[in-house]
Amino acid sequence: MTEGWHSAPDGTQLFYEIEGDGPLDLLLADGIGCDGFVWRYLREALAPFGRIIHLHMRGHGRSAAPADPAAIRMQDFADDWRDLLDSLGSTQAVAIGHSMGVQVSLELWRRDRARIKGLVLVAGSFENPLATFRDGRLVERLLPILQTITRLGGAPLAHVWRRALRLPAAYYVATMTEMHPDLSRRADVERYLEHMAGMDPHTFFEMLGQAGAHTARAWLPEIDVPTLVVAGEHDQFTPARLSEEMARLIPNAALCTVLDGAHACPVEHPTLVNLTVVDFLTQHFATEA
Repeated sequence: MTEGWHSAPDGTQLFYEIEGDGPLDLLLADGIGCDGFVWRYLREALAPFGRIIHLHMRGHGRSAAPADPAAIRMQDFADDWRDLLDSLGSTQAVAIGHSMGVQVSLELWRRDRARIKGLVLVAGSFENPLATFRDGRLVERLLPILQTITRLGGAPLAHVWRRALRLPAAYYVATMTEMHPDLSRRADVERYLEHMAGMDPHTFFEMLGQAGAHTARAWLPEIDVPTLVVAGEHDQFTPARLSEEMARLIPNAALCTVLDGAHACPVEHPTLVNLTVVDFLTQHFATEA
């Protein structure tokens, strides 16, 4: 694996990782608060198909906070990808997104259609995921309050945020909301929480608001590249019915529902998800591999 830094158009310093080689690029687009934990088991399965590129989103992982605090829309994340791919000489790619990374991947296809040759959309929504958390609108209603609290709380609140996410109770909250309590490995959950703890809480909630404001519904029927949609049967953050609707709206999209899977189904059911993604890539991109 090689690592590098890329300066985004607004000056934000972005960290990325590359492994493998080949004419096809496989782009790993994380969900909010994540910097790669969900791809832990899939990466090895992707290796035969080309070059794997993992970009830490602005404000995530080793990447810097946004130089422009307002540049945290799905379009901004997609533009970061486009600029990085230009610098790497990428000509054809498959965008693989999880959670908010699904919205980023859809936006990247819309803005870079000549390069994005396929989509793998895992446990995500095509619009306003805040309105569907546990099939209720509580998070959507609370978000303005949380944004205000984290803005006013500043550094002291960020310190509390980091400490709280490292408490034992955080593990149980995560397994009750985003991960299957019986199928998630503790090490994977703890890695996710460590990533979350490293984020600025105000940036997190502002990004969540931007995800809630984004929609791709109007142009899903225009998508003309091979698309695989993967849903977790018991996903409480982006319910499976949203993936089913997305698969219906995208022409010829394939749908895989992971039985007994939750929002982090790639680490809960790695064998099934890996085989499904490999079969999809083999069917559509074997000549590029």
